[in-house]
Amino acid sequence: MQGAWLTAFSVVDWIAVSWFIFCWTGYGWLVEHGPGGTMRGLMGASHAFRLEWGRQMLRREVRVADSGLVGNLMQNVSFYANTTIYVIAGLLALLGTMDKLIDAASDLPFARHVSREVWEVKLLLLLMVFVVAYFKFTWSLRQFNMLSILIGAAPPPGEGTEEDVQRFAKVNSLAGDEFNRGIRAYYFGLAAVFWFVHPWLFFAVTSFIVLVLYRRDFLSHTYSAMRA
Repeated sequence: MQGAWLTAFSVVDWIAVSWFIFCWTGYGWLVEHGPGGTMRGLMGASHAFRLEWGRQMLRREVRVADSGLVGNLMQNVSFYANTTIYVIAGLLALLGTMDKLIDAASDLPFARHVSREVWEVKLLLLLMVFVVAYFKFTWSLRQFNMLSILIGAAPPPGEGTEEDVQRFAKVNSLAGDEFNRGIRAYYFGLAAVFWFVHPWLFFAVTSFIVLVLYRRDFLSHTYSAMRA
């Protein structure tokens, strides 16, 4: 049974899904631990501003603006977390209507006839991507909650230290990084959808997603402005 399950996938399928996993994990490593520093691109550039945010916060007597900014960040993360729940629920519902999904996809260009088990594995891969995204968003939300606590516990103006600034910026960056990882999962989830059509298209869209992410993280006008 196990051998039959493995042979249900073509060589192209294995190449495409291996490339997908390599790109997803590899790009995350490149951004966070690649050459040139522990954190690069927009993630690294934004950390410097989080440090400055912490210094400015400690100089303010009234920190309503800081609380409002954190609340806005939490609202954005909460929106994605709630949306991801609906996506996961929809994918679970599709598992119960697999026959209709197969019939609908068979009319798509370049679609191939494959077994039901193969379709289930493809759907499970897509489900796994969004489950990862959900965990990232919810952990980001909890960290932003901790950040709001740090704002409330911040010392009065003139009594704060650089250690307080570093702590604030570190938690802020950790929360933002988890949010970025969740967004990145959404991008690769979009690529995984194309495996239902054809593995080579899956391979191509995965490559395209990496190029889009790289351009936005390292070559965009936003990155240039943040660095400046």
